[in-house]
Amino acid sequence: MKISAIKRQIKRADRYSIFVDGKYAFSLSDSALLESKLVAGQELSDKEVKQFKRLSDDDKIYGLALRYLALRPRSKWEIETYLDRKKSPPDLKDKILNKLSDNGLIDDVKFAEAFVNDARLLKQTARRKLIQQLRQKRVSEDVILSAVGDDPQTENEALAAIIARKRRQSKYHDDLKLMQYLTRQGFNYGDIKAALQADADG
Repeated sequence: MKISAIKRQIKRADRYSIFVDGKYAFSLSDSALLESKLVAGQELSDKEVKQFKRLSDDDKIYGLALRYLALRPRSKWEIETYLDRKKSPPDLKDKILNKLSDNGLIDDVKFAEAFVNDARLLKQTARRKLIQQLRQKRVSEDVILSAVGDDPQTENEALAAIIARKRRQSKYHDDLKLMQYLTRQGFNYGDIKAALQADADG
């Protein structure tokens, strides 16, 4: 059996179709192709073709995981869950997770820190809500607590920023409605009362 051609795919420019004896046999990503060292004209045994077909299937799942990560940062648990949905065998799942981790693409510490920083920058999210959201992503408790910190000043600044922003909307001129909104965002009652008082004292 001989590799008769290796062609870049039209719809997926990062993948190559490998033809054996004039017929399509399997495909590989550009990186997997480089690692395989396959070239046109190379002779392959039936066993090797079967091995490369398995590699092709594994490579496709790895590519899906990379695209899933490219949409936004993910926790390790989110990637594990995604691979389970793609019916990745346990040994392949572990292999992919290790590879992503080795390449710095999975890191719950960096993920949690970035998640907290983005949430506070964009939405001034309450500490309690951040903890809840990170727990939902199965980030470990010590990583969560390290990322969110325990600085009352940060929480007060977030509250003040939200109050200032929401006061521009007429419905939030009503303190009760504003308190209800802030409670839903995860801030505690005492902090809300103090922040509203500070806002009123202006």
